[in-house]
Amino acid sequence: MSELAYLVIREGSKWSDVFRLVPGQSVTVGRAPTNQIVIKDERCSRNHLEIFMSGGRWTLRDLESRNGTMVGDQLVKGDWPLQPGDIIRIGRSQLKFVYKLSDAFADAPTGRAGSKSAAAADEDDSSVLAACEPTTITHRRQQPRLLVAGPEETGLSKMGRAAAKLCRLAFELAKAADVSAVADLTLNGLLEGTQADAAGLLLLPRPAKGVARVEELELVASRSNTKHRYRRVSHPLAATVLRESEAVLARNIMGDSTLGNRDSKGEMLATSAICAPVRRGKTIFGLLHLYSTRSDAALDPDDLEFTLALADTVAVALDNLLHRQELAENLTRVRTENVQLRERLGVQSEIIGHSPAIRAIHEEIMRAAASNSTVLIRGESGVGKELVARAIHYNSPRRDNVFVCLNCAALAETLLASELFGHERGAFTGATERKIGKFEAAHRGTLMLDEIGEMSPSIQAKFLRVLEGHPFERVGGSKPITADVRVIAATNRDLEKDVAEGRFRRDLYFRLHVIEIVVPALRKRPEDIPELAEHFLRKFRAETGRKITGFTSAAIDKLLRYRWPGNVRELKNVIERAVVLCRGTVIDADDLLLTSIATPGDTEIQPPPAEEEFLPASLTEIEQRFILATLNYTGWNKSRAASILGIERSTLDRKIRRYGLAEDVSSRG
Repeated sequence: MSELAYLVIREGSKWSDVFRLVPGQSVTVGRAPTNQIVIKDERCSRNHLEIFMSGGRWTLRDLESRNGTMVGDQLVKGDWPLQPGDIIRIGRSQLKFVYKLSDAFADAPTGRAGSKSAAAADEDDSSVLAACEPTTITHRRQQPRLLVAGPEETGLSKMGRAAAKLCRLAFELAKAADVSAVADLTLNGLLEGTQADAAGLLLLPRPAKGVARVEELELVASRSNTKHRYRRVSHPLAATVLRESEAVLARNIMGDSTLGNRDSKGEMLATSAICAPVRRGKTIFGLLHLYSTRSDAALDPDDLEFTLALADTVAVALDNLLHRQELAENLTRVRTENVQLRERLGVQSEIIGHSPAIRAIHEEIMRAAASNSTVLIRGESGVGKELVARAIHYNSPRRDNVFVCLNCAALAETLLASELFGHERGAFTGATERKIGKFEAAHRGTLMLDEIGEMSPSIQAKFLRVLEGHPFERVGGSKPITADVRVIAATNRDLEKDVAEGRFRRDLYFRLHVIEIVVPALRKRPEDIPELAEHFLRKFRAETGRKITGFTSAAIDKLLRYRWPGNVRELKNVIERAVVLCRGTVIDADDLLLTSIATPGDTEIQPPPAEEEFLPASLTEIEQRFILATLNYTGWNKSRAASILGIERSTLDRKIRRYGLAEDVSSRG
């Protein structure tokens, strides 16, 4: 039995190739390019079958192919010993197993009438195959040779080596993740592909169309293989290249100081130099500058051609980087908008209530929405300041753009700066990629800063500059950024007191205090409590599926008597808890779990005892006694007393002076 065998490959109606089977070597057949025999048939699996020598016989093994392997009319299961003349069928392709090439076409069809006879066809095909018999697959590579530097380049001409180098550089530049990587690859390529021993890449802050200014060029990176540092391109040479948008090769420049070839001591630095624009079409990104300090290795026209080709390749890489950054920023902005849209779907956009205080808030919202001024929303925690800010945004000309909300009290100072202004990659530990801040994300939209009074003094200073229209920079960056953003600030703090005590910048306070909307506490509009309770009951009844019809009169009375220190947020949580834990179909007073954090005198309005004797008094006298009693109760804590009385701190101070009230120091323990 001959150990030498062949596979004659037929695709469609033509015999296309011959493959020699070598004992001791297995052969794989499939659609993947890693196979020794590649079959380009959609019904062929990536790794379809294997042929190998076993026990002195050639054996076929199906590799669990998707459509199976046929030998003749038999479907192969497991290993199949091959016989001379066997036809292996894979989809529309066939492989004939023979020991002699003369047997390859013994059963060839005769064809149509008038065609060659079978014998003549056999003779012709055999001669063709005999001529192809020495052909074997000798090289298979997973990586192109031109993308890997090797010793075979030594026999090439200078331009041939340059072309191979450019091919590899273009491949690497296409994979570069940032400008720094592009600069490193470019300068290394220049020093390896030319006779230069120093080079630099200078870029504009942003690509320019037309003539760019030399003063705007920034040196991104430089390399030098000499004892001297890289010397920046001279102003006249750079101006010429930018103006003409053409590359310049300057030789024999040892006596020309305008080309920057001497240092401060007059020592010669360059004998020849090349300066080429990094451009794509009419857009200029910057310059490539390289020079040689050796008289025996001056830069020549071949070096100029290599530099020009590399400059154009770098321009494409930089353009692609810009597009990728824009896509990433747009994706971040779209994601932010999607988050805000999802939040809008989950937040009731209407302000519930028909009390005079709520009607006044609606009027203030409509007046504020028509302008582009900064708005300061004040009120206790839980009154719905963010709801008011959303109403302003969605009734303003910016309604079609994004609404971004940030809680200044929820982040540390360094993280708050990153959230507001963004950061560059590598700005701090964990900054693995560029992040745009809330100001950029809210471009042409509205940015709400909740708990503005918790902002640190250093962030206040940066924030003030942005409010005044100055550009800002990302953390770790140097590129100035401007954004068209309307700012709405919210706080529950006494900013006037913070300004007086130096915790809040006076100039920032006046910059924020353009339009002020004070959202009243829930206890100041008790007529809205039943309507809000019914609204939250419908909401949580739909979410939980509970069959709860309403509230008892005792429950409503309990809600009305409570002072609601947590305001609407607390009411929402109380109703949610009652819906979940209610045993019957009606919420009773026992189902309402109210907090006991504050004292009963501060949380419930107690009716006067029936037996208390009525003492006639003027309203002024009653107000004077009540204010004094409240101050004594709070230990003369004016902020707390003003909160209990429902007036501003400044109003309380005026009333204390008007009534001549003073603290009774002797009553202290």
